Amino acid sequence: MDIQNTIQNLREELNQHNYNYYVLDQPMISDLQFDVKLKQLQDLENKNPDFFDENSPTQRVGGAITKNFTTVAHDYRMYSLDNSYSKEDLIEWENRIQKVLGNVPLEYVCELKYDGASISITYENGKLKRAVTRGDGFQGDDVTNNIKTIKSIPLQLTGNYPDKFDIRGEIILPFAGFERMNQELIDIGETPYSNPRNTASGSLKLQDSAEVSKRPLDCLLYFIMGQNLPISSQIESLDSARSWGFKVPNETRLAKSLNQVFQFIDFWDEHRHKLPYETDGVVVKVNQFQHQEELGYTAKSPRWAMAYKFKSEQVSTCLNSISYQVGRTGAITPVANLEPVQLAGTIVKRASLHNADQIEKLDIRIGDAVFVEKGGEIIPKIIAVDNSKRPLNTAPTKYITHCPECQTELVRLEGEANHYCPNFYGCPPQIIGRIQHFISRKAMDIEGLGGETVSLLFNNGLVNNYADLYNLTVEQILPLERMAQKSAENLINGVSNSKNVPFENVLFALGIRFVGETVAKNLAKHYKNIDALSKASFMDLVLVDEIGDRIAQSVIDFFENASNQAIISELKLHGVQFEIIEKINPNATNKLEGKIFVVSGVFEKFSRDDLKNSIEDNGGKVGSSISAKTHYVVAGENMGPAKLEKANSLKIPIISEDEFIEMLK
Repeated sequence: MDIQNTIQNLREELNQHNYNYYVLDQPMISDLQFDVKLKQLQDLENKNPDFFDENSPTQRVGGAITKNFTTVAHDYRMYSLDNSYSKEDLIEWENRIQKVLGNVPLEYVCELKYDGASISITYENGKLKRAVTRGDGFQGDDVTNNIKTIKSIPLQLTGNYPDKFDIRGEIILPFAGFERMNQELIDIGETPYSNPRNTASGSLKLQDSAEVSKRPLDCLLYFIMGQNLPISSQIESLDSARSWGFKVPNETRLAKSLNQVFQFIDFWDEHRHKLPYETDGVVVKVNQFQHQEELGYTAKSPRWAMAYKFKSEQVSTCLNSISYQVGRTGAITPVANLEPVQLAGTIVKRASLHNADQIEKLDIRIGDAVFVEKGGEIIPKIIAVDNSKRPLNTAPTKYITHCPECQTELVRLEGEANHYCPNFYGCPPQIIGRIQHFISRKAMDIEGLGGETVSLLFNNGLVNNYADLYNLTVEQILPLERMAQKSAENLINGVSNSKNVPFENVLFALGIRFVGETVAKNLAKHYKNIDALSKASFMDLVLVDEIGDRIAQSVIDFFENASNQAIISELKLHGVQFEIIEKINPNATNKLEGKIFVVSGVFEKFSRDDLKNSIEDNGGKVGSSISAKTHYVVAGENMGPAKLEKANSLKIPIISEDEFIEMLK
């Protein structure tokens, strides 16, 4: 066997499958099949180091550590764009163009303006050579190791590409990935990221490329720079980039007139909220490179391009007060209490101020008139203060120094934006928050017990930690507000039933800082029981899949604490599951291997969870939302109309539970 040819063929095949999945959104093999081929390539490369290639698909998982990012000069300056905010601005822009070019027929390329982190990537002989951030336009940071982990960026090009060129684009974080990352932070009591753009930008400067590879980043490319390129227009360059393997957005349009540009703008101003990522406008470019060269540049911007910015709905209201919330990890979040105002279809009364730095940056004061908009069209945020309306003699806002709940002096660790209350075991919101987390659906899933009831139980002295839930009696909780005999019995039964919850859920429920749902599953699977986990050393922990230094230290700190040890001992006495139970399904098959199912509606013969388990037991995967990767939608009664519309538009087969059962026969 020719080892070198085998390695090269595997690399080409895996690159093609990466392109099919991440660029075309048309996977041709299952994830399992891909992983098997990748492992085969990895083994061959390890045994034959002479054939190492820095652009091999095996290098995408990251692992390189960059302590200091090298500053690199751009071969071609990265200019910024002039902004316009009305169609009249674009008409004036066209008039300026025609003064330079004369009344020649003009074509424009309309592209959506992506809200991400700008990047310039150099390719030589079809291989990714270097990736550099925008920086100041003249020079930026070399982030090549991190960029290589983004799977929609090709490491090896295909087709008839130039020997050397730079391609510019935007590193973005789609909404779905951003929400998933934030949910994981919320689950472990951490402050969520503020917006996708800043998160994407910050990801590029992480020192560990393995951490970058875990983030669902994407890259949209839109401009090529180079010498003697075989292309003569912007629209041709985008088509060429697609043919070489780049992910170029399909929303781009060639406009024959400014009126067609306006039609494009009007359409996307209305439909942009349906996109899977943030966009804040449209970029209009003169199509022909010959015309671009003739128009040239100002000191800051190309004369042949203009950004049209969509208007974010924005309102003015009054800041009545600032309150401070304490999370279950002790993190303090300042909240602006506003005079109620309508914004983007909802009444806004509150907005997050994030932290002390944000308050200082805005110089926001009680009584100020403030401008509010929905950040990313989702979360209300204060963007500015109207100083012209500021009342006389107002004092700058002083951030609190003590916890608003227990009066403990706050701490702020070096390098962290948030203040914390260190009274972890004595601060009421932290105690209540931990118990509320413990009973939540993805944790112990205790029926009959909600967040408000937890507060009632704590405030009445019936519970002081989550182990106390198992000592409750019907007689104790009957006197509580809104508590009847039946609801009291349901609560006690729900607590008792939670003793059957599997170990991985229990581990997540304990609320160990940084241990989210996925990390808890990995730890449970690796250590099998709580005793083995509690005795694990730092080095043991960091060797577990997806466990980094921060998580490892947090786990050790948790189990070294005497209060936590006592609570776990009590939970053991009550019979809570602290050992993983290996489940073997004798009827499992691989009949659904490679198939992705989305489940929607109410079923007669299955519960939704049983149906999902059946899919996974037979080799299939369960998707959370319908996409082009979905193979089947299993529909019950009252299927969501949005899912029905999405499935029909993508021509995805919709099957009943009976048809699903037939698939397994």
